[in-house]
Amino acid sequence: MTWSGLLAFLLASLLLAMVPGVGTAMLLKQSVRGGRRGALATVAGMEVGVAFWAVAAALGLSVLLIANQVAYEVLRVVGVCVLLWFGAKALFGRHRGGDADRPEPTTGSGFRAGMLTNLANPKLAVFAISFLPQFVPPGSARWALVLLAALWVLVDTVWYLLIVALITRIIGWLGRTSIKRRLERISGAVLIALGIRLAVES
Repeated sequence: MTWSGLLAFLLASLLLAMVPGVGTAMLLKQSVRGGRRGALATVAGMEVGVAFWAVAAALGLSVLLIANQVAYEVLRVVGVCVLLWFGAKALFGRHRGGDADRPEPTTGSGFRAGMLTNLANPKLAVFAISFLPQFVPPGSARWALVLLAALWVLVDTVWYLLIVALITRIIGWLGRTSIKRRLERISGAVLIALGIRLAVES
């Protein structure tokens, strides 16, 4: 790969990371209750999911998923259920003692939420297959795709760390529990909408 090709790849990776979607909604949800630590754990989990599909695409393994319609549909149903579950918890979840008494999510739960969201995302698998090979010449060694996969994860991580810094600072400025609860409901509604969209898309 040439330096111009590498620069184009890094720029494309950044632009793709900047598109709001499931990751941004999940980070908002986790930041409201888990704070900075919860959000960072969520980013770590999300990037494990991205790395899985990126490396699978680089090694040619995720092609098997796309070639098998049944496997793809199963993953899509799982992805829909995951989004609806996390969205419903954020939108409707309540604690008997009130919002102030609700236990904060642990870093482990944030990591699992982020990882599960991306592992169960069939669109991410399809995207990895179509995205990475565009930036290497035909017949290139497999390690070139693996390197691009690692760079994709790195760029994605840096962007989401910036998002975490912004979200946690805004939440810190707002301070009020009622406003935080509204933000959590907004993130839940977005996750449910994304789950419904994934369910109806062919």
